[in-house]
Amino acid sequence: MSYTIGIDLGGSCVKSVAVAPDGRLLAQSSVSFDAGAEMDWADKIRDLVVRIQSERGESPSCIGLSAPGLATKDGCSIARMPGRLKGLEGLNWAKFLKTPNSVPVLNDAHAALLGEAWIGAARGFQNVIMLTLGTGVGGAAIVDGHLLRGHIGRAGHLGHISLDIDGPVDVCGTPGSLEVMIGNCTIEERTNRLFKTTHDLVAAHVAGDPEASYLWLRSVRALACAVTSFVNILDPEAVIIGGGIARAGDALFVPLRECLAEIEWRSAGYEVKILPATLGELAGAYGAAHHAMSTLN
Repeated sequence: MSYTIGIDLGGSCVKSVAVAPDGRLLAQSSVSFDAGAEMDWADKIRDLVVRIQSERGESPSCIGLSAPGLATKDGCSIARMPGRLKGLEGLNWAKFLKTPNSVPVLNDAHAALLGEAWIGAARGFQNVIMLTLGTGVGGAAIVDGHLLRGHIGRAGHLGHISLDIDGPVDVCGTPGSLEVMIGNCTIEERTNRLFKTTHDLVAAHVAGDPEASYLWLRSVRALACAVTSFVNILDPEAVIIGGGIARAGDALFVPLRECLAEIEWRSAGYEVKILPATLGELAGAYGAAHHAMSTLN
């Protein structure tokens, strides 16, 4: 049976899927790697591909890969990924994996939205954006049916919109960004060391801790302000929210929708849909697979 491998390289593990042309899941896996060991992530990906081929009894029709950073114009590698995953920049995956076809590469947030648009929460929308809330805040946008990439691949980095010109700068140098306001990377600073993770903060909020509620709802309001800005700029039909923080469920989505009811410009009475992502941690792998199929076919 014809199948495609989709690989999503994260900060500490590699997720993969083997899918049929219609998106049906044939196999999946998640493998951790040692971020401190040189190119361990690359070796794990190569081993994954070999194992999947062995288990399937045949080579895949194509392989796609998603990773953090900016993809090159030709889509053969990641052009820019500062600070971590040393060796990723410029690595040609077709040569590294010794495949007969090219291995299309794209940004991880772009891949996550493509996955959701293929068989997830964003399916059927021509104008949709996605935010992934986790350690940082990733983002991507599909505009008039096309993934927004921009001049050098920066398009869709929605987590780096500035919400406070006097706020601390994020990893991209943006002051008071959405990532600073709600990303898990700043949780201790934002809460005066009261909470070590966003999960802890949300749990305290749900339990009725008034200080936790103030801190959490302030973060949610920042998210609502960012979303309404994206709505004004891109006019999406829907906003898909994914990532680990989205697992907060009603503790996130109820106040988010309440804030948007106050501040969203609902011209002609249209209310943008706020939807949870449905593919979970496999969204990027699905998107990488779909991107490979679309590119090579």
